[in-house]
Order: sequence, then structure tokens, then C-alpha cells
Amino acid sequence: MKNLKQLLLKYNRPGPRYTSYPPANFFHEKFTNSDLISHLATSNQNGSENISIYIHIPFCSQRCHFCGCNTTLFESNEVIDRYISCIINEIKNFTIHLDTKKRKVTQVHWGGGTPNSISRKFISRVMDEIHNTFIINENAEIAIECNPAYLANDDIVFLRKSGFNRISVGIQDFNPKVLDCVNRLHTKLPHKELITLIRESGFTGVNYDFIYGLPHQTVESFNETIKQAIELSPDRLVTFSYAHVPWVMGEQKKLEEKGLPSPEEKLSMFLSSMDLLIKGGYEQIGLDHYAKPTDDLAKALREKILHRNFQGYCTKETTGQVYGFGCSSITQLWDAFSQNEKNLHKYIKRIENDGFAVERGYALSFNERVCKEVINETMCNGVVDFEAIVQQFSITSSELKSIIGYKEEKLQEFIDDNLLKINNNKIEITREGMMIVRNIAMAFDPQLNTEGDKYSKTI
Repeated sequence: MKNLKQLLLKYNRPGPRYTSYPPANFFHEKFTNSDLISHLATSNQNGSENISIYIHIPFCSQRCHFCGCNTTLFESNEVIDRYISCIINEIKNFTIHLDTKKRKVTQVHWGGGTPNSISRKFISRVMDEIHNTFIINENAEIAIECNPAYLANDDIVFLRKSGFNRISVGIQDFNPKVLDCVNRLHTKLPHKELITLIRESGFTGVNYDFIYGLPHQTVESFNETIKQAIELSPDRLVTFSYAHVPWVMGEQKKLEEKGLPSPEEKLSMFLSSMDLLIKGGYEQIGLDHYAKPTDDLAKALREKILHRNFQGYCTKETTGQVYGFGCSSITQLWDAFSQNEKNLHKYIKRIENDGFAVERGYALSFNERVCKEVINETMCNGVVDFEAIVQQFSITSSELKSIIGYKEEKLQEFIDDNLLKINNNKIEITREGMMIVRNIAMAFDPQLNTEGDKYSKTI
């Protein structure tokens, strides 16, 4: 463990999270509504036929100081009503350009904000629109992020009847001292009762989300949180590294005043929690996700068909091109990204006036699509099979290496540290290498520039 800790500290450098390629800081305002409409039309022929839907609900009753999401405090039910109407109008305007008779929805994800904090009638309106507009695949994953502060028995039953089959509970930490420090509301129900109700209501999947690196957290206290999580036995579990970017999120400055754990302490939290989870029967997915061996994510990793989008890891069976609705939501197509207005009121005004609300976006070149595939396979499956990618894009091996700026000397540091190996035109990342997989992915990014305050550190 000591040598592993030293190794991870060595690679703890600023770098992209690679939830997209190119990363979101490449998006620009020259990408407009008309560009989005053009790419929506071509998305019927290019890329995955599957449709993934993302619904962004930005509302919260109070703001957690660690939050890096685009959220806003409740203003009034009238504002929420207008916002929900805009989401429904946006869905209608998107589907004019989509082949909804042929293409099926395989994934729906509600994020925020706190989606379960708004009135049930608003959730019903959007879910009814989705069910009335799209063909939902029988194996579709329909998930919602929830704050346990807003989950009672009736809420859980309602969500299940509305069509949700996976629930992601944002616990963050079981320690009330930590929650109070970061301005996080406490759970409404005891956690054991909560997960029992979720399972009895018929949800097929339960995710737990945690954050490490917050004030008042220690290795010992975070271990206790993870032990409690293992006893509750969710299907999936994520231990997010707190990304401290106060130059972007001003609220985070409040945590500096309360004292943040050192990088060494934070790394110890990561390693000790990882050890507990693996011993507790979970399989590690990427850097910070864990799943039971019977879960679809664990199966997909074993079969090397794991995928990833802005909403997290998913299987290639359930993933699709992502169509995002709501302020700040990102549409992720085969050859383009489009992000909506981040400001709530600007989004509402533009949807009501124009039908679309693109703030910025990015159209990928052929070379960037190749890089995206290489980095996705690196981040998700820990394998870069040059021959498979050459065949996928109908290029030569030398063209592929030129496109990604491949030089073996860029990987030599990882080879020397036994983090990856190269065999027969295939790069295979070791288990230890997956812990610094963002660093390895950077070696395949010819546009990488880590100067300035662009990225959080990789661990």
C-alpha cells in the first residue's frame, strides 16, 4: 500500500477528467442553434442508433458548499412550472429532427441539482412526454439522482410508478458533522429503512455516491462511512474525489476556511476505501466506481464493452447518443457536443422565443473522433486495440499513431512503473494503472494543454 500511495502521489497532476473528448473547455460560442439542428439530423445516420436522454433539474432548496454542478436555489413554483414547460417544448423541438419511429431509448438519466426536490407533478409531466414521444427499450435504464433528504416512502413509490428503475442516492458521507460543515441536508429516513423501501418498491438498481476530501473527514471517519455502505449493500458505489476549483465555484472558498484534508490524507482515504470495497465483494470500475460482480457494469468491464458519458459509466448496450434537455445540459452526439445556456432565466427566455438554447458547442473533426475512441477505450476498458480502431475508422496503423501523436517514449514512464504493457499492437493497462488512467489518457491527447487553472488534479 505504501508503494502504491507513493506511485499515485507521483502522478497526481492536473489533467482532464475526459468525460468527453475534447474536454468541455474546448466548447465555443460559435456553435449555434442551427449547428445543433444540423447535427441532430445527421445523428440518425451516424453513430449509435440508441437514444440516451438527459434531463437537468437545476433546483435545490439549499446549496452544498462542495457542489460543482449548475444549480440554483428555489425561487417559486411559477418559475419551476415555466422551466418544465421549456423542457417539454425542447423535447418536442428536438424530436422534429429525430427518427423516433426507428430509434429506441435505452437510457434516461435525471440529474441536477436535486431532481427529487421538485413537486411530483413536474416529474410526471416530463416522464409522460418521454413515454408518449419515444419508444422505450424494454431493458432501458431509467435513473434519477436523489438527495435522501427528500425521500420518504411515498416518494419512492411514486418514482417507481413513474418508470424509474434505478435510483442514485447522493449520500456524500454518513457523518453528520461533515454534512453540517458542507451545508448538506440530512437523510429523511434511516438509511437501512431507505434502501429496504427502494428495493421493495421494485427498483432494479441502487447507487450510492460519496465524496472524499471534505473538511472534518479523516481516513478513519471515511472508512466508517464505507463500512456502513458495504453493510447496506447498494449495487453500485462511487467515491468521488472532491474537485476543489474555487476559481470556478466561488462557494467552495468556504471550505478552505474550514480546512481541507491534505493531498496525502485524501489519497489515503481513496486507497483505504478502495481496499475495503474490494474486500467487501465489489469490483472496481475505472478509478472511482465500484459494482457488485452481478451488476451490468462489472459484466461489461469483464467483456470490455464498458462505455462512459457525462452521466458516468454505462454499458454499450444501454448507452446511446445523448440528447440533453434543460439549462446547462450537454447533448453528446457522434460528431458534436452542444451545451445549453447555463443561466436558468436565459435558458427559459431562449426556449420560449427560439425553441433551442445553445450557448456553446463543438463539432469534432475526423481526427478528433478517432482520439475520442482511443481515450474512451483507455478510460473505460483499460485496453487500446490498435487493430480494432484501425478497422473501425478504415485507416492504417501509421495513420492512427499519427492522429493520436503516439510515441512509445510518452508511455515509457508508465511501462517502467508497471502500469501498462504493450503487446502486438495492443496497449493493456494494469489494475494499478487504472488508478492513474487519466494520466495515461493524456498521452493520447495531441491537443492537451494543462497550463493555468484549467483542470483539477487527477487523483
